[in-house]
Amino acid sequence: MTSTGSQSISVNPPKPQPTGLKSMTGYAQARAVESGWSLRVTIRAVNHRFLDLHLRIPEGFEPLEPRIRQILRERVRRGHLDFTLHYELAGPAAVGVNHDVAAAYLKAVNSLRQEFGIQTEPDLASILRLPGVIGAAAASVEGELERLESVVARCLSEALDKLDRMREQEASHLREEMSERLRHIAALGAQLDTLVEGARPAFAKRLAARLQELLGEAPLDPARLAQEASIAAERSDVSEELARLRSHVQQFESLLSGASDVGKKLDFLLQEMQRESNTLLSKTPGNDAEGLDITRLGLEIKSEIEKLREQVQNIE
Repeated sequence: MTSTGSQSISVNPPKPQPTGLKSMTGYAQARAVESGWSLRVTIRAVNHRFLDLHLRIPEGFEPLEPRIRQILRERVRRGHLDFTLHYELAGPAAVGVNHDVAAAYLKAVNSLRQEFGIQTEPDLASILRLPGVIGAAAASVEGELERLESVVARCLSEALDKLDRMREQEASHLREEMSERLRHIAALGAQLDTLVEGARPAFAKRLAARLQELLGEAPLDPARLAQEASIAAERSDVSEELARLRSHVQQFESLLSGASDVGKKLDFLLQEMQRESNTLLSKTPGNDAEGLDITRLGLEIKSEIEKLREQVQNIE
């Protein structure tokens, strides 16, 4: 997992813990084979704002749907999940004769023989080839429903374990990429701190020169100059925005350190970081060299935040 410091983020061994960060995309399946039938469970997961479950189950398995949904909700917090249950008969049980259909055909044949005086016996092979006589035997789901529920639950749990491992592995890569972006944002913020501090004397000097230009030969009132300088400095001061941005970066790092189910919290933090970067850019003083440098750094921070938001969309 990730441990955080004031200026750096370090990443521990790649294998995530069960309670760690998870992505919302993945695929997994599990299979069970018994005498006479086989059962397979597949799960596909993609990102979604909430938990969105889509189930496809064979006819006769409808009573198991509430239990399946319960297990999925217990294990997955967010994402669009496609769950499919495949059930197939095997061996002799897979093929059977529909006696009712065969009997109806034989009855019709015998009726015709009597009506037209036909002596030829009906051909059994021909009757077996008639539609509906031979086919997949009806699954005895009702009689085995309790046993099947246990097998389905076991397969679903196995598939979810595999899905979690895939999602944690992907989240580990996302964590490394996001940590790198956070380090870049922190470095840009430190540069802004230095740049803004150095720009204050130059800004006050330019303000005095501008006022002198407007007043012409009239003498400058030191008190008025100080007042105007104070108002202008307050309007262009971004120290609070930079402090809040640092705080949000630290909170983001802390959430990345291994907590689960943090996607919504990370998204909220990024909204706050975006707000601070917008305010910072709106306060950038002038078009001189210092102002242009501050704007450039602010835009870089804004770009990194946007990239983080794209990555967070895939975090559970």
